[in-house]
Formats: sequence, structure tokens, C-alpha cells
Amino acid sequence: MSLMKVEGVSLAFGSVQALRDVTLDIAAGEITALVGDNGAGKSTLVRCMAGVHRPDSGRILFDGSPVEFRSAEGARAAGIETVHQNLALVEDLTVWQNLFLNRELVRGPFLDRKAMRARAGEMVAELAVNVPAVTARVRRLSGGQRQAVAICRAAGFDSRLVIMDEPTAALGVQETARVETLIRTLRDDGRAVLLISHDFAQVLRLSDQVWVMRGGRCVGGMRTKDTTGDEIVSLVTGTKGST
Repeated sequence: MSLMKVEGVSLAFGSVQALRDVTLDIAAGEITALVGDNGAGKSTLVRCMAGVHRPDSGRILFDGSPVEFRSAEGARAAGIETVHQNLALVEDLTVWQNLFLNRELVRGPFLDRKAMRARAGEMVAELAVNVPAVTARVRRLSGGQRQAVAICRAAGFDSRLVIMDEPTAALGVQETARVETLIRTLRDDGRAVLLISHDFAQVLRLSDQVWVMRGGRCVGGMRTKDTTGDEIVSLVTGTKGST
């Protein structure tokens, strides 16, 4: 079942046409990969989905209804979370403080620290996130643990679509495997995951569907089980005709 549909979306920044008539869909309960070379339009498209940019033309449907998010907060309120490549974590804060950053629980005029610590522990346990404790400061965590905290934050607030931008680019083999397990857990919980990755082996391991972008256009879409790394590369580079 399609959770998000992008239909004929175009966007220009001055004389630069960043997106050209892009159409694709993202299914609930699946991992959808979005691939393409640098400058292909992936990040711009994701920013349209996440409420950062508004398309010049075309439309975006979420759960069957057209949406026009005016901000990232609006997209988040609808259940769309983004795990950015820089993670957007505050190193000097604890895990629980990062999980509730800008979403603090209050009791009367005061922060409900006890409730946030307790809920943070539940969020970490639900995803089996490997962190020392929710009271640990982020600066003491490994790269994989930080990524896990960012994913936990995205998954912990009734999210329906989690967008991940190169989630394992800076990680080693073991930490990559742990993060990939978390991504599969999100899918198995019924969420839609949009994975942006240059690692085609990872795309083939994780995704159920692949969309390929080149030059601001979506030039191909296929079920992952029906394609190969070579076919994806040929679409990314333009050595194979569009589908």
C-alpha cells in the first residue's frame, strides 16, 4: 500500500532546474531506496517530502491525501521524520535529552525529567538500541551508537515514514550491520523507510524497491529482487535507457 506518492514534482532555484517532473511512490512496511549520483536531485526531493522546500509544480500525497507542508515541523506532525547525515545531535546533552530535544515533556511549568528518562529507556529498549545508558552524554558514544540514537528519536514519536540520508556512510562493518538491523526493525514494525545510499550492495541487501535519479529526473524504478547492481549503476550513469 502506497504511503507517499510524488506526482510530477518540479522545482527550480533561479535558472537551475533541480527537479524535473519527478514521480515515485513509497510503500508502507517497506524499505524504499533512492539512489543517484551527486547532484541528481535526491536531497532536493527529500527536502520537498520533509517540508523544507515547496515544489513549483506537481503534488505530494501522504496516505492518499494531497499535502503541502509549510515547514519541517508540519511534516513531522504528519509522521514524517528525517535522520540527517549529520544526525543533528547535541554532544554535550545526554541520550534522553537528545531524544526529547524540542519535544520536552512538562508537568505544569517544569520539565518532567523523570518521565522523559523513563520513556527514553522504553524507546531504546523497544528498538534494542546498543547504548550504555540513556543518561550517557552523546559525546561518549561511538558513531554507530549515535546513529542508533538518531534512528530511535525518529522512530519514537508515532512516525510513519522515516527518511535516512546515508545512515552508515561513516561506520565500520560491525556498526553498519547493527544499524541495518535497526532499519529492518522499523520496516517490520510497519513503518515506511526511505533510504538514500551510495552503497549499492547495501541497497540490494535492505531495500524492497529502488528508485533511480539522474539530472533531476526519476529515470527508473524497480523491485529490488528484480534488478542487479549493474543495472542500477547503468541507470545512475546513463548508460542504459530510462524506464
